[in-house]
Amino acid sequence: MAGPPAPPVTQQVGRARGCGRRPERPEQEQLREAARCLVLDADGSSVPFQALYGEQKAIVVFVRNFLCYTCKEYVEDLAKVPKAFLQESNVRLIVIGQSSYHHIKPFCSLTGYTHEMYVDPQREIYKILGMKRGEGNKASVRSPHVKSNTLLGSVRSIWRAMTGPAFDFQGDPAQQGGALIIGPGNEVHFLHLDKNRLDHVPINTVLQLAGVKTVNFSNKPQVIDI
Repeated sequence: MAGPPAPPVTQQVGRARGCGRRPERPEQEQLREAARCLVLDADGSSVPFQALYGEQKAIVVFVRNFLCYTCKEYVEDLAKVPKAFLQESNVRLIVIGQSSYHHIKPFCSLTGYTHEMYVDPQREIYKILGMKRGEGNKASVRSPHVKSNTLLGSVRSIWRAMTGPAFDFQGDPAQQGGALIIGPGNEVHFLHLDKNRLDHVPINTVLQLAGVKTVNFSNKPQVIDI
């Protein structure tokens, strides 16, 4: 369901590496290196990263790990983005994790996510794009898509690890994620590097920056004037 019109975005803001506030932009050398990396699909088939955005614009969301409760709840909301909205704007929506490809299908089933998903098991693209490891300052950030508190969310994550077919963390638990809007070609429209597990870019912000209709993520019914 389309949400109410979002306020116009006047600046595409990322985390500045130097002084001041400016959008982060990977260097062309970094992009060329990342483009050559291979990601795996749910069947274990390899795909060059560049193939995901070479022909059309793509929203690429890098998640921490598939056991992370904040990632699970964020992807649950990504699952609510209608495919028709993406097709109308000719934009792909892609999630990339950093676990074994065996975890893709169970994670999609758990979250209801039906868009594209791949993994970068060696975290090569994460490293090239400068995505962080470890938890930064959490005082000033709060993801609008995370509903669980830290205790409850952590308990659920541990339980999923213990009851899964293999006890693993489904990726490096210290790795942070990010969001990238790129393509067609190597044109980077937006890059955000998460400082910690709650530092997600609001999904409607990413959709708007990519030229896609926004979504009503609340459970409240919309009032439509006739």
